[in-house]
Amino acid sequence: MDNIYLLMLIAITILAVADIVVGVSNDAINFLNSAIGSKAISLRTIMIVASLGIFIGAVFSSGMMEVARKGIFVPAQFEFSEIMLIFMAVMITDILLLDFFNTLGLPTSTTVSIVFNLLGAAVVMSLIKISSSESQTLADLGNYINTETALTIISGILLSVLIAFTVGAIVQWVSRVIFTFNYEKKIKNFGVIFGGVALTAITYFIFLKGLKGTPYYSDLKGMLEGNEVYIILGSFVFWALFSFIFEQITKKTVLLFVIGVGTFGLALAFSGNDLVNFIGVPMAAYHSYEAWASSGMDTTMSMAVLDKKVPAEPLLLFIAGGIMVLTLWLSKKAKTVAETEISLSRQGETHEKFEPNRLSRSVVKGTSQLSNYFSALVPTSVQESVSKSFKKSDVILTKDQSIDAPAFDMIRASVNLMVAGVLIAIATSMKLPLSTTYVTFMVAMGTSLADRAWGRESAVYRVAGVLNVIGGWFGTAIGAFIASGIVVYLINWNPKVMIPILLLITVVLLYRNYKSHQKSSSKTVDEDSLTKAESSSVQGVIQESAKNIANVVKRTNRIYSNAIVGLARQDLTLLKKSKKQVVKLTQEVDDLRDNIFFFIKNLDESSVEASGFYIDILGYLQDMTQSLEYISKVCHKHINNNHKKLKFNQIKELKEIDDKLEILFNDTEKAFKAGSFEEIGTIINEKKEVYDLVKDKIKKQVKRTRTEESSPKNTTLYFSVLLETKDLMNATMNLLEEYHNSHDSSVEPATLPDDIEDNSVSGDVEESK
Repeated sequence: MDNIYLLMLIAITILAVADIVVGVSNDAINFLNSAIGSKAISLRTIMIVASLGIFIGAVFSSGMMEVARKGIFVPAQFEFSEIMLIFMAVMITDILLLDFFNTLGLPTSTTVSIVFNLLGAAVVMSLIKISSSESQTLADLGNYINTETALTIISGILLSVLIAFTVGAIVQWVSRVIFTFNYEKKIKNFGVIFGGVALTAITYFIFLKGLKGTPYYSDLKGMLEGNEVYIILGSFVFWALFSFIFEQITKKTVLLFVIGVGTFGLALAFSGNDLVNFIGVPMAAYHSYEAWASSGMDTTMSMAVLDKKVPAEPLLLFIAGGIMVLTLWLSKKAKTVAETEISLSRQGETHEKFEPNRLSRSVVKGTSQLSNYFSALVPTSVQESVSKSFKKSDVILTKDQSIDAPAFDMIRASVNLMVAGVLIAIATSMKLPLSTTYVTFMVAMGTSLADRAWGRESAVYRVAGVLNVIGGWFGTAIGAFIASGIVVYLINWNPKVMIPILLLITVVLLYRNYKSHQKSSSKTVDEDSLTKAESSSVQGVIQESAKNIANVVKRTNRIYSNAIVGLARQDLTLLKKSKKQVVKLTQEVDDLRDNIFFFIKNLDESSVEASGFYIDILGYLQDMTQSLEYISKVCHKHINNNHKKLKFNQIKELKEIDDKLEILFNDTEKAFKAGSFEEIGTIINEKKEVYDLVKDKIKKQVKRTRTEESSPKNTTLYFSVLLETKDLMNATMNLLEEYHNSHDSSVEPATLPDDIEDNSVSGDVEESK
């Protein structure tokens, strides 16, 4: 511990490696989403192309490293010891913040994270210095913070959100009007021109403009500056000719090549822009330590040395690029982050990841009203002409099928890559640490909106998702500022004690998040999960539904027993488990109901009657889950509110009902699992005994209430459980009768009536036919 600063430098270096891993897991997936979403080329090819882009782009970071050194604070105002504390605090908070968002699967900005971490730590350290000075006041804070540069960076990041969304929407709308969704024919005629324009934009802005951020630009400056028009025209001619030759030789659309080159270019721009976020601080710490060591190890020396421009070491850039590539190939969290953006930009219906909220509903309603107002100003003929370009194919996919299908077509993927690459490259050439996450995400959202992917069926969910992500971005900025400020304050209080403690906490939290994500991402499908019907005949649906009914009855039995046992034992943990189980079952039944549209569309003309049977079955399953949900809810609420325990006779009676129901449910499960449908009639007859038992218990409770019951809460709970148990039995028996009647009709010569009667059970059970 004699040289604590050497140990701090080693710790910062190790943290930098971890920061690259968590940072790339969140950011790198941005340049893969378009290629992955369109499924234009294989995943292996995408990863290889992106890896090459990252490696080559690593050298572009040299001109960006100054941001971490002097972009946010004024180095000359800080001593060496203070600078090292700032850098240590920044690395600790940055890695924890990014890993937190990775675990949630939300894309955030490594640029915003590092900028606000530096700002928060520098501000708090400045306040500490001001408080210990007799001559300085809070007004002197501006002497420590590079206010002008910091505001430029922050405003540039915020402005990029609006610009990226707007430009992406405009370019996509124009592209779609030209090519339509049935673009295969038009791309043969105009693909050469589109390929020439797209590839020229990628070439010029990423490869040429991006050179301004490197030390090699001075050698090419005389050749490039002043000849931009000729370079653009020459590139267009070259790429248009290349596109023509590519299509003639491969017999494939040039969009494949555009997506490949766009992915490479965006990876290049990402690496050139974002590598500073991962190694800028460690390199600044290394240069600070180097200057301190050569000055005689004076901890009070001013760090004005950081104002000097120091080129990044090529070896360090190479190593960092290698770590980024390995992370890209191995990170599972990157895939989780990718799912968020792809699901929000998917063209078809899918399992929506976000729930609508009040703000998203208001945005959708307000936008719809504005759209109606503006549409009144546009001639009908123009609207109809434009609408033809946005007419999609008649192929209807289920939500599960849409996940396996491309999220969007190659036109949108090309526009995403082209626009995002251009915007990021412009910012890189101006040495502005533009957020690649914000740009790529907002471009994707803008093109989704222009492509009418956010229809009336999905808009409220997609807008809610975008608002959640944007809210997370603001959370990143605020969280980074506050957290880094707190950490630098703690470290300054006692570095030798707090640094080891904070590093230990960092390791523990990273490991905990890793295990949590590993557990959530490796979940297997429960053997009792419900499956969607895919058959197109009554008999087929009957056979497919048998497993679902067996699983629902099995889970109903378990949930009901847990609720009763939990109530008897006053076991809050068991009651919570029962509530979770019924919520999961309800969600699965709701998913089956959501699939009804696709099920009916899939039916043969001669098997439309299967839809009536399937809809009735789902209705009864929903009735069962509603009864279970209510029973679990009232039992949990009673115990959670610490009300009086049920009396011994009440618990005994509920357990007696539970035992009878268990036998009934077990018989039902066995019949459906074995396919012994002829036993359903016998099971229906068994219901009378259980049903009479429940009615008898209700009568007994009425009598007890009049003579001896003293607790209104207990009485309400007991009646609620008994009445919902009756409803649960009715729904179950209605389901069995529907199944029994439909199965008999489907295997016998007799035809099934057009309208299947709802044989609801409201009293004594009818004799089985």
